[in-house]
Amino acid sequence: MAARPGKQSRREQILQALAHQLETSPGERITTASLAKAVGVSEAALYRHFPSKARMFEGLIEFIEESVFGLINRIMADQQDARGRCEKILVVLLGFSERNPGISRILVGDALIGETDRLRHRISQFYDRVELQFKQILREGEMAGELPPNSPVSAMANMLVAVASGRMNQFVRSGFRRPPTELWNQQWELLASAVFGEPAVEGRGA
Repeated sequence: MAARPGKQSRREQILQALAHQLETSPGERITTASLAKAVGVSEAALYRHFPSKARMFEGLIEFIEESVFGLINRIMADQQDARGRCEKILVVLLGFSERNPGISRILVGDALIGETDRLRHRISQFYDRVELQFKQILREGEMAGELPPNSPVSAMANMLVAVASGRMNQFVRSGFRRPPTELWNQQWELLASAVFGEPAVEGRGA
């Protein structure tokens, strides 16, 4: 979670510390005591900003939603064709994960084991919302003649989300050694060929 310019609020410092611990302490349960120590405050002071650790996780999920969907809205305004929109949205998802390793553990559910079901449901809703966006783009693309007739739009949208979440999972499983954008140019050509009926370009990308 990148620090914002200017002086951080205490709330932002707490969320920054949580994201950092998720990145540097995989497999360890995050405690409010360790977070308070990292921020340099008492646990009581921590609870003045967040009534529970679940609310801290929700704060990071809100950061995910605001960051990702803010960029998606910009793509939808600036990019007109379906292929370009899908490509750029996938790059946003993978790039966000790569820049925020600790938060990637939330996106794949790894950091939410043992936490409240509400958090996992919220992440599920995040992916549902992304899939719905892909579905809308592909339907509009089909009507514009950018996809083959009678394309399985729902299956395609689900596949695009599954590819992005799978790359994030691989990133987390590798201990953040395999970035989600690794080999992405080549993989996108394969995906574009499957979705838009365009030939994959052999050897393109690295």
